[in-house]
Amino acid sequence: MRSMITQPVRAFEGGAAGPSAEDLLCIDTIRTLSMDAVQKANSGHPGTPMAMAAPAFALWQNVLRYDPADPLWPNRDRFVLSIGHASMLIYSLIYLAGVRDVKNGKVLDAPALTLEDLKQFRQLDSRTPGHPEYHHTAGVETTTGPLGQGCGNSVGMAIAEKWLAARFNKPGFDLFDYHTYTFCGDGDMMEGVASEAASTAGHLKLGNLTWIYDSNRISIEGSTDIAFTENVGKRFEAYGWHVLEVRDANDQKAFLAALADAKAETTRPTLIIVHSVIGFGAPKKAGTAAAHGEPLGDAEILGAKKAYGWTNDTPFFVPDGVQDIFSKGLGARGAEASAQWKALYAAYAKEYPDLAKEVDDILTGRLPAGWDKDIPTYDANPKGVASRASSGEVLNAIAPNLPWLIGGSADLSPSTKTNLTFQGAGAFQPPEWNGTYGGRNLHFGVREHAMGSICNGISLSGIRAYCSGFLIFSDYMKPPIRLSALMHQPVVYIFTHDSIGVGEDGPTHQPIEQLVQLRATPGVTTIRPADANEVAEAWRTLIPMTDRPSVLILSRQNLPTLDRTVYAPASGLAKGAYVLADSDGTPDVILMATGSEVGLVVSAYETLKAEGVKARVVSMPSWDLFEAQPQDYRDSVLPPSVTARVAVEMASPIGWDRYVGLQGAIIAMHGFGASAPAGALLKKFGFTVDAVLAQARALLAK
Repeated sequence: MRSMITQPVRAFEGGAAGPSAEDLLCIDTIRTLSMDAVQKANSGHPGTPMAMAAPAFALWQNVLRYDPADPLWPNRDRFVLSIGHASMLIYSLIYLAGVRDVKNGKVLDAPALTLEDLKQFRQLDSRTPGHPEYHHTAGVETTTGPLGQGCGNSVGMAIAEKWLAARFNKPGFDLFDYHTYTFCGDGDMMEGVASEAASTAGHLKLGNLTWIYDSNRISIEGSTDIAFTENVGKRFEAYGWHVLEVRDANDQKAFLAALADAKAETTRPTLIIVHSVIGFGAPKKAGTAAAHGEPLGDAEILGAKKAYGWTNDTPFFVPDGVQDIFSKGLGARGAEASAQWKALYAAYAKEYPDLAKEVDDILTGRLPAGWDKDIPTYDANPKGVASRASSGEVLNAIAPNLPWLIGGSADLSPSTKTNLTFQGAGAFQPPEWNGTYGGRNLHFGVREHAMGSICNGISLSGIRAYCSGFLIFSDYMKPPIRLSALMHQPVVYIFTHDSIGVGEDGPTHQPIEQLVQLRATPGVTTIRPADANEVAEAWRTLIPMTDRPSVLILSRQNLPTLDRTVYAPASGLAKGAYVLADSDGTPDVILMATGSEVGLVVSAYETLKAEGVKARVVSMPSWDLFEAQPQDYRDSVLPPSVTARVAVEMASPIGWDRYVGLQGAIIAMHGFGASAPAGALLKKFGFTVDAVLAQARALLAK
């Protein structure tokens, strides 16, 4: 180590003072590990880790309240690398800081990453995938890579801290006061989702949030001047952010002063604009697009190491003492802070045992006893109720018994029926906007994309989050829904106005292909209930799911409430599909549907039954839950010997062929809808009892 520390401290742009020799040793180790890993993988992004190693080290070593020995410590500061392509930056930090590994929610006496793991960057089954993945690598707080998503997640994390503090902090017991730091880049600043999230954070006055913007002005196509020339600082000032600027990423003194300023500002989120040189130190590629998304090449790496004063050209060389430096800084500070918190929590548990039990349940993903005790049962009613309305009733029956269930809509709660109306529910707003940070109703505004990514951040903090909108606008939310599934986060997505039954709003608002998209996303449970009792069972099924997101698809129009003394109980929903109505023995024809169309096929079934036809009705609210059942159960619902099958759904037919087979029929949408009253649309597009009967009779006649 001594030979490394004696290297001269370089001069930086604008006369900025560089780091100390000891700090510089750590910073250059981050840089060289990042370069070497990308080079070995022959794939990756070396330039940003080289540019931002100094601010990252300064944050982790001097400011971040984080215990590497306990990466699950609840009151740790959160570090989000929204610029997920710079993954070697966080992998190097995790390795050098000695972050412990985590498995099944338990911290192990083993490192999260070893030097060998860094050498396996981007390789099959490695712990260092191309972009950071939550649950895959301990120390990674969220899966990032799609630009802007990490920014949205960080707003959710900041919201969660505010909510936890409002509910659980007591005089002398500040259980939750952590800060969220996010590294973002030019790409994030261009993405609309980050702008939506920033606008939300400014409105909510989230003073516990700091974004550190790496303004290197380079993207894959070259200088950002070809597409991005706005004044980002002025934009964020307009959002209501506190904006600071550091002229040179290597100016540790200026950067640490900016971090202190950000922490002191408690009524506004802070944006720190850090000007950096991508590929810093590379003799030919520094400051160019060539340093962004491809290996530097051996010659350029040697030149960069020479510029750093590096005395050992061996790839993945870590000088003696670097990890000790991290241990004496971040490690010691984090260990002391986490020990103090745990002692505080032990005293809190004695003083406030009921609240401590809630905290424990949140941290472990447990549900409180009796969370479902007030879920209603609905009497038969031919007029019925819209499933969006019954869902709102069920939600309001669950939420008082599940105190950490919070959420809202993209300015649509009167339509999606997702507002929590019980006494004390309140609105999550700063006091200036007549709310409280303990409120449980979130108002996201018309920001569907940010809403989804914010809910992921809330969920990553242990709180159960839900959000809602019209099904057609799930188009704006595919990235966060996909990331919910990748991260196994139990966010509940509530989508209403689920079909051409929307009527006069026309084809722009009538979902057709959205169900296919949601069903095609791995790890997402999609449920489209047929009546109020299936809605109740849907909520009873999805709330205990803690390892996946759920999507609840609901109607605008009334759905008849089926008489469950005549038809099978709605509890069959838990298996995804079930026999709702049947005949004696093996049926001659099977009618199947989801949602509002179930009532339609039930009417057709009754006609066929009166004609002496042996018919069966199968309600199929959740394909993925059905596919998870044993084969013998699936065969009992859909006997392979019965080939006369009719499926009915006001959406794309794609996917139904697996259930109707080559000889069956599908009544579905083969184009977009139209603007007209719902009744006229159902007749025009063939969603009538007569149309179902015609298809069934045609199949029976074969």
